[in-house]
Amino acid sequence: MKYPYPLILASTSKYRGALLAQLGWSFEAIAPGVDEDQLKTKNLSPTQLAMELARLKAQAVFAQRPDACVIGSDQVCMLNGELLGKPGTKEKAIQQLQKMQGIHHELITAVTILSPHGEVNFHNRTLLFMRPLNLEQIAKYVEEDRPLDCAGSYKLETRGIKLFEKIEMDDHTSIIGLPLIQLNNHLLQIGYPL
Repeated sequence: MKYPYPLILASTSKYRGALLAQLGWSFEAIAPGVDEDQLKTKNLSPTQLAMELARLKAQAVFAQRPDACVIGSDQVCMLNGELLGKPGTKEKAIQQLQKMQGIHHELITAVTILSPHGEVNFHNRTLLFMRPLNLEQIAKYVEEDRPLDCAGSYKLETRGIKLFEKIEMDDHTSIIGLPLIQLNNHLLQIGYPL
């Protein structure tokens, strides 16, 4: 298959890699080496933060590979204006889920595509309505699914889907970290084959 440029995912996330693989194109995954924590201290809106992180990731890899089409992506989870990051520990995961149970929150997934063809930026919003849960249910979920590396402390692609009553979105893949419908539309415009 002929590609206009080598395709690179500016991420080593197994979730994003598995999503991009669904499109059927060969690609390389490269860690962007971006200091996300430094950017999180700036006074940016959640959408601005996600967009800026996606752009910085793509730029970091594109600087090494200006001959390629580089995809950078980031996702932020927001509850009542508060950013919810990756919990890192079971205790923090339980705390996050306790805050979210019974109400809705928002996921913002942002993507930057950099190539010799130019730059494309877009983002996707998802509203998630979590069912009421008690502490025992939350602790059981965290123990079973171990969502310690996931913003919001859940994995919708596995058992985390049981935590929700309703999800409103344009593209279900954006929840996992890479909105494939929009991404595919943009890559087709650049010249990648259907």
